[in-house]
Amino acid sequence: MNPSSSLASAARRPFWPLRQALGIAIVLAGALVLGAQFWQYAASRPVVLQALTGGSIAALATALGTLPIVFSQRLSDRTQDTLFGFGAGVMLAASAFSLIIPGIAAARASGADAWGAGGIVGSAILLGGLALLVLDRVLPHEHFIKGVEGRDSRALRRTWLFVFAIALHNLPEGLAIGVGFAGGDALRGSALATGIAIQDVPEGLVVAAALLAAGYRRPFAVAIGMASGLVEPLGAVFGAAIVSHSALLLPWGLGFAAGAMLFVISHEIIPESHRKGHEAFATGGLMVGFVLMMLLDTALG
Repeated sequence: MNPSSSLASAARRPFWPLRQALGIAIVLAGALVLGAQFWQYAASRPVVLQALTGGSIAALATALGTLPIVFSQRLSDRTQDTLFGFGAGVMLAASAFSLIIPGIAAARASGADAWGAGGIVGSAILLGGLALLVLDRVLPHEHFIKGVEGRDSRALRRTWLFVFAIALHNLPEGLAIGVGFAGGDALRGSALATGIAIQDVPEGLVVAAALLAAGYRRPFAVAIGMASGLVEPLGAVFGAAIVSHSALLLPWGLGFAAGAMLFVISHEIIPESHRKGHEAFATGGLMVGFVLMMLLDTALG
């Protein structure tokens, strides 16, 4: 090795910690500025604050669900499939009672007739499903059972494939919470957020358990399971901010969120819950989740 190059490398080495600290400081400063600007924006729009609160509660529920993995080795396949079914049932009822029906009512209130209102919401449902289909094709991700999907999957580590799959699953839930609050009915928005938070508890448990079963270390599985819910407050704020700008966007936003959730139910959750031969338990979980969300929506909304 050239002595002069070694001396030059040694001379540069002490500056690396300084550069790293400077980089971290710049990132933190940027985050603080963005946070202050967002707070000013949200303070003038209570609906956005409500959506942020609802999405944050759902994220906390996801984190709460991962805690049993700290003390237990894994969930049985039958339990996982039952919890998958329960989550699908909650999302299915939320799509119908908290999104589609209020979306049709909002379209009628804006002047559309029965066919027009149904056409608006129906078109939005198809657009929501199409958007998730495009993301499913473009975004590399890995199902817990079906395996790798999406472009350029081989170039990414399996860890990030799981993370992308979790984000793809949770994004429609966050959008639904935000759009639900943007409808102006705080009780209905609260019912929707409560129902999604309830199903997020077993969802966080299933995510952490699946990562643990896939060979990841327990602390990592718990940490990723907790972080998986962070997509929901972001989606909630985005959905509320877009829809709250115009009442005409409300039925489109409600239908879009419903279509995205229906896509996830059919394309992701139900196939996962039926693939290991526990269809009866998964279906039972779906029906219980559907009834629970229906009761929450009709009682609180």
